[in-house]
Amino acid sequence: MSAVLEFENISLSFKKGKPVLQDVGFSVNPGEVVGLLGRNGAGKTTLINIAMGMLRPEQGAVRLFGMSPTNEPVATKKRVGYVCESQIFPLLSTVERLIALHRAVFPTWDTAMEKDLLDRFQLPMKSRIFSLSKGQARQVALLCAVCHRPELLILDEPASGLDPVARREFLETSVRLLNSAGTAILFSSHNMTDVERIANRVVLLNDGKVQLDRQLDSIREEICVAIVPCSSATDPGVIERVPGCLQVRQVFDDWHAVVEGSPEAVHVRIAAAIGRNGVRCLSVPLEELFIELLGGDR
Repeated sequence: MSAVLEFENISLSFKKGKPVLQDVGFSVNPGEVVGLLGRNGAGKTTLINIAMGMLRPEQGAVRLFGMSPTNEPVATKKRVGYVCESQIFPLLSTVERLIALHRAVFPTWDTAMEKDLLDRFQLPMKSRIFSLSKGQARQVALLCAVCHRPELLILDEPASGLDPVARREFLETSVRLLNSAGTAILFSSHNMTDVERIANRVVLLNDGKVQLDRQLDSIREEICVAIVPCSSATDPGVIERVPGCLQVRQVFDDWHAVVEGSPEAVHVRIAAAIGRNGVRCLSVPLEELFIELLGGDR
C-alpha cells in the first residue's frame, strides 16, 4: 500500500539554534484518520504547512502521492482538501460565487455532495463571506475542501472556537463524507474528545520530535500510568530503566511514569525494580496520557 503522505526526517528552524521540527518522520496511508497532537509550539502547523508546500524543510523530504508538493503544486493540491483555523477567503465574495469558483477549478467536483452539504448546512448563498458567523465560514471551507472528493483531507485545528454541536457536526461530516470512500485524513486538534471520536491513530509531537506514533486502540490497551511514591524510589532513573518506560515526571510526592504494557504487567516490572510499596498502575483516558507525556514536574 503506497502512502498518500510521507514525512522523511523533516527538520526546520525559524531561528538559529531553535529547531521547530527535528528529524520528524511518519506516513499516512489511504483510509487512515490520523490525529496530530502536541502543545502549542510543538510544530503541528509548521508540519502541515510543509505538507501543503507552503514551507520547505531545511532537511528531509515530504511526498504527497509520491510527489514533492513544492515541485508539483498543481498535481498534488488537486488531490488534497485543506481546512485550517485561520483560513481566509475573499471577504467580499458571496458564498455562491466562492463555491462556483471551486466547482470550476476542480474537474472531480461532486455536485450531488455539494447539494447534500448545502441542504445540511443551510448556508446563506447570497451573503458575503465577511458577514458569516465563524461556524458558517468553517462550513463553507469544509464544503470547498471536500466536494472534489480529495484523496487526502488535511485539517489544522478546523473546529477550534466552534460550539460543541457545530464542532461535532463539522468533524463527523468530514469523516462520514470522505473516510468511508477511502480518503485519508490528517488533523491537528487540542480536543482529546475529537481525537478519540474520529481518529484511529495518533502522532504526538513534543519539542519538534515524534514522541509517540500508535494506533489509538494500542494506546488504550497497551500503555498505562504508574504512580510511585517518591519515598519508594528516591532516584527516578530506577523507574526510567524499567522496560517500556516512556516518561517519568514528579507530581508532588509521587513519580508518574508512562509505561508500555497493561497495568498488571507494568506493576510486576516496577515491583521487580523497586518493590510493591504503594505502587499503583492505571489505564487512563487519552487526555490524561497527553498531560502525563507533555506536562512538566510539579
